[in-house]
Amino acid sequence: MFGMSELAVILLVVIAVLAAKKLPGLARSAGKSARILKAEARAAQDEGAAPRVIRGEVVTDRAQGDAAPRS
Repeated sequence: MFGMSELAVILLVVIAVLAAKKLPGLARSAGKSARILKAEARAAQDEGAAPRVIRGEVVTDRAQGDAAPRS
């Protein structure tokens, strides 16, 4: 009656119709995951290189007390 390719197309159409509201969020999440994976793979290759500094939260050492943010 139907081959595997026809069933796959029908399944994709049904998923697109039923989950239309969630597809942009899923695509955004998949894009973020792909970027993170790509960055981690690149970092693993450049392991001998100097580490990159990424600005974000300040990590404090509990033994030394609270540290001021570094600029």
